[in-house]
Amino acid sequence: MKAQAPRAAWEAEGEEKRAAVRRLFADIAPTYDLLNGVMSLSRHRPWRRFALRGLALRPGDRALDVCCGTGDFMVELRRAVGAEGRVVGVDFCLPMLDIARRKNAGELVIGDACALPFRDKSFDAVTVGWGLRNVPDIDAAHREIARVLKPGGRFVSLDMAHPRGRFARWVSDLFFHKGVPVLGTLFGKREGYTYLPLSIDRFLSREELAASMELAGLAEVRTRDLMFGSLCIHWGRKP
Repeated sequence: MKAQAPRAAWEAEGEEKRAAVRRLFADIAPTYDLLNGVMSLSRHRPWRRFALRGLALRPGDRALDVCCGTGDFMVELRRAVGAEGRVVGVDFCLPMLDIARRKNAGELVIGDACALPFRDKSFDAVTVGWGLRNVPDIDAAHREIARVLKPGGRFVSLDMAHPRGRFARWVSDLFFHKGVPVLGTLFGKREGYTYLPLSIDRFLSREELAASMELAGLAEVRTRDLMFGSLCIHWGRKP
């Protein structure tokens, strides 16, 4: 009997999703930074800097970027903690890490967000930029983030969200479901950029994501919408 083909990344769950997402990001790694700039109109860097303000980073701090991808959040973290600080990035996709390595942003580790390869209470701050949507078990990832944070350490996640207003939601859906796959096709990466809007559709709401953070033991959870609610920042602190 013919084996069933693996499900696409937006349909898969658990280990199947992990493998599908890894394959997908390995494929789009060469064009990832370019298309990020195009889709965000080069706003993704200012958004990251704004998100980092809530972490109150100081020179000498130890910071971890989970799902670090090509290392853009690490670059901003390096500026914040200075030469005396430590910045580590962890990702499970080697082609993405290869690009991050060229940016000399910090230490790079192959690893999984749901089983971080670090000791308890290792970091003053943890970041995730556009990564949690791709994790098969967000609750487990939040538990791991809380585990590796020092007491008083802070966490920030920046990701896509569902706009609250009807018109903003219509514009967002039009852009991501129609425009983004066209961009992906132009660069020969249609599957990867078809996954993006579908992963947004299936992503947790702001309230669900905040509840997951609190369930993991993070406190003082707060949110901030950007781009008419199509992006949302979540901050939290380990007591």
